Amino acid sequence: MPPRLPPLPALRDFIHLYNLRAKKILSQNFLMDMNLTRKIVRAAGVREGDWVCEVGPGPGGITRGILEAGAERVDVIEIDQRFIPALQHLSEAAEGRLNIHRADVLKLCIAEVWRQQDFACSSSHWIDETLPPAHVIGNLPFNIASPLIIKYLREMSNRVGPWSFGRVPLTLTFQLEVARRLCSPIDNEARSRISIMAQMYSDPKLVFVIPGSCFVPPPKVDVGVVKFVPRTVPAASSPFEVVEKLVRQVFHYRQKHVIKGLKTLYPEDMAEERAHEILREVRVSPSTTSIRLGVEEFAAMAAVYERQCNEVPGLFLYDYTKKKMTLSDLVSLPNSIPSPYPFKNAARIPSEGVRLNEFSM
Repeated sequence: MPPRLPPLPALRDFIHLYNLRAKKILSQNFLMDMNLTRKIVRAAGVREGDWVCEVGPGPGGITRGILEAGAERVDVIEIDQRFIPALQHLSEAAEGRLNIHRADVLKLCIAEVWRQQDFACSSSHWIDETLPPAHVIGNLPFNIASPLIIKYLREMSNRVGPWSFGRVPLTLTFQLEVARRLCSPIDNEARSRISIMAQMYSDPKLVFVIPGSCFVPPPKVDVGVVKFVPRTVPAASSPFEVVEKLVRQVFHYRQKHVIKGLKTLYPEDMAEERAHEILREVRVSPSTTSIRLGVEEFAAMAAVYERQCNEVPGLFLYDYTKKKMTLSDLVSLPNSIPSPYPFKNAARIPSEGVRLNEFSM
């Protein structure tokens, strides 16, 4: 039987007890229905004995559901001092299973928190189909959800942060429009840069939708709960920064031909030749559009662009909006050539007769 929580005030009474109010300026919205908070925990797959890091717990609605599911250790990261007393109340009731960290989720390293407690799981489990007994969960203010998912996808690609412990699943809430973008299929109007980056390194699923009326105060939009399971084999064999830059520039002109976005990666004197070189090598038509391309095609384009950046030092740092900075100016700057992707070999499927120990895992 999972550990039980002692009787606690209802969540709504709990919020009144500590005089908590959601701040509109911070895009805060409380989820008051414990049936829904428990549903998020079930969707995340939390089981008895698991370790969970919850980002942005607020008054602790989802936190209660995590503790009720029998998590062995729960670390909550909350920057707003107003919520700390309520979380401390919940921590006392959890008898040592709940640990509070007052910090900025955009800056805190979850791996450091888990390592301090000797979390017994290693990155050697990355290629296993079985996921590690750990989770990252959050009902985030809308204003930080997008930058946070980019941070987490970058960490996922490099297997750092919580992903230094393996393929830790990530379950977060987003405005429904953003949730649909993250999970958008090919040739869908919702497809965007964030769709490609999410699907390059994970398998994102929109697990269910929460009406905005279920939150206090109710936002003007509905909310989507998205679960990201890291891919055993990443689609990209290039560094995250190379992939992100190429995808960003292609989607900068999402309604135009793909060649137009690619040309912005280069100074004018080489744009035509180098952009067509990418498309020729990956066999993509210059007249197609960004939403019609899959992650495999973006990964292949990024690989060619990475090679070009190694051939032409300074190209990786080139920004078409700052044309006064020439390649000669950029070549002397740090990172003028992208660092190699540490899991490059893991981004391709071994051919027959190749030993797995030849691959960096």
